[in-house]
Amino acid sequence: MEDVLAVYERPYDPKRPLVCVDEVSKTLHDTPRGTLPIEAGQPARQDYEYERNGTANIFMAVEPLIGKRKTFVTDQRTNQDFAELLRYLSDEEFPDAEKIVLVTDNLNTHSPACLYERFEPAEARRLAQRFEWHYTPEHGSWLNMAEIELSILSRQCTNRRIPDKQTLAKEVSAWEIDRNNLKVQINWQFKPDNARIKLKRLYPVTIIK
Repeated sequence: MEDVLAVYERPYDPKRPLVCVDEVSKTLHDTPRGTLPIEAGQPARQDYEYERNGTANIFMAVEPLIGKRKTFVTDQRTNQDFAELLRYLSDEEFPDAEKIVLVTDNLNTHSPACLYERFEPAEARRLAQRFEWHYTPEHGSWLNMAEIELSILSRQCTNRRIPDKQTLAKEVSAWEIDRNNLKVQINWQFKPDNARIKLKRLYPVTIIK
């Protein structure tokens, strides 16, 4: 926990951008009987009956210090999907960075091992060395600022019926563009000193005799 909090205290460095990554599943629902036309002053109205169309995955990569986020809608969230996300961040989003400071949770797919499942060893090694890895502790995913962005995405965009992956990708992309235009930054307030006070019971106690 303190490792992640110390990373969040670093000043912005374009050569070492801080990127928080997380993902969430979205169940796809269609409304076979349709919806009523929207009228002024009325919320959207739709039939209670729905059809499930499977699920999709949304990856979120956010730079909290400059208010920029990038979303990716995929069919699944496998090791290879995460490896492709890392390749994109390395070679397309931050090709000139000396190191990409990556914060993620400790899900089993979130490790350099995913790169070796997707790419040849030399390429996997190259990509792995592009990242400085930092993990939130077990049961501490709330320390990942990408989780904050996913919560906002749900409230503002995806917390409703979306029928298919194509529509989901379109809606999420529109949300991303709008939020990036606003340059909404995350002002992280929970510091290591706060942790030592508020979570004192979790720290080991040394008894001196």
